[in-house]
Amino acid sequence: MAAGDRVFVGAMGTINPLGHNVKDTWEGMLAGRSGVARITNFDPDEAGLQTKIAGEVKNLDPTNYMDRKEARRLDRFAILAMVAAGEMMQEVDKWDIKREDLDSIGVIVASGVGGLTTITEQVEVLAQKGPSRVGPFTVPMLMSNAAAANISMKSGFRGLSFATLSACAGSADAIGTSYGFIKLGWAEAIVSGGSEASLIPIGIASFNQITALCTDSNDAPEKASRPFDATRSGFVMSEGAAVLFLMSESFAKRYNVPVLAELAGYGASADAYHITAPPDDGNGAVRAIKMALQVSGLRPEEIDYINAHGTSTQHNDRAETVAVKTVFGERAYGLPISSTKSMTGHLVGAGGALEAIATVQTIRTGWMPPTINYETPDADCDLDYIPNVARQGAVRAAISNSFGFGGHNSCLVFRLYEE
Repeated sequence: MAAGDRVFVGAMGTINPLGHNVKDTWEGMLAGRSGVARITNFDPDEAGLQTKIAGEVKNLDPTNYMDRKEARRLDRFAILAMVAAGEMMQEVDKWDIKREDLDSIGVIVASGVGGLTTITEQVEVLAQKGPSRVGPFTVPMLMSNAAAANISMKSGFRGLSFATLSACAGSADAIGTSYGFIKLGWAEAIVSGGSEASLIPIGIASFNQITALCTDSNDAPEKASRPFDATRSGFVMSEGAAVLFLMSESFAKRYNVPVLAELAGYGASADAYHITAPPDDGNGAVRAIKMALQVSGLRPEEIDYINAHGTSTQHNDRAETVAVKTVFGERAYGLPISSTKSMTGHLVGAGGALEAIATVQTIRTGWMPPTINYETPDADCDLDYIPNVARQGAVRAAISNSFGFGGHNSCLVFRLYEE
């Protein structure tokens, strides 16, 4: 393994509220389709929830992807990760990777809360039936590294493997960490991304209690996520998974892998300010973006598009706008920006990876997805957010921002592949 190699994206996979694969997801984004709807996995009225909508993965039958026994031993977040990885592996399997190279391929998959459904269900079993009835697979199902572990076992990849845990920045940090390990020569390739499945009453009620979720659009769920709009009132919680196969230049050449894009840089920082709110000046985001640009060797004027964190909360959207203005100066006003969360909702620990896929697709296709539901301009959010309709244009380099509770900031830089 050679240190200093460039890092490329070779394959991708996802399952999310817009689709069960990259193709359907991308078509949904370009069409400006919302994946947000009334919750169906349980009755939100019976649960007494203020928020009755979410971005659920629809029509998922795990036995279409794995046998029933395996599915019963996995929490939903790990099932979603396996489905996303399965799509990615359809491409990877074509490369016929040699057995001796499996030791140099790792798996780093984030989750914000891991197996929250399993924890909740087994606490109830303990309370109602006693400790002897708690399931023997409880720990393997609830642990946050279960997605990474199961992908590793399924694929046979035996390199470094773990989960990154930085809330909503988790999967972007998984991708950035993978970038660093490949650059260091500690791995030749890494499956990197995130998975989340916390759409259960305790998950939604907890976010309601900190007034983070949208509660004013239960009767019009497709309008609930409206990043940068003056009427925005909170984010929409979603579930899903997304993974990218990242590889060194030498690995790509050895296996003649068609490169989708180059991962050119990564930056991360901590706000050291507040557990849930960003500082008004967005200084943590500023430092992460500047670091990512410095690592990539790209100047601010070379960035053609930003996939924003854009959660649809008052504080985040305002602070991110300030951060973009600080980094890009006057150019910020002519720089296309969009929040795909307007369509997918917020996948929490998987959000950064799904948005990385959208950024790669933007570079590959020359189409920039819109920010839907942008109807009422906000004087504090006065940039070009690609309102409501996808836009065509040459994108040679782009950044994807992800920020998480705890003050975690992450920025990824992607660019068009050129030899």
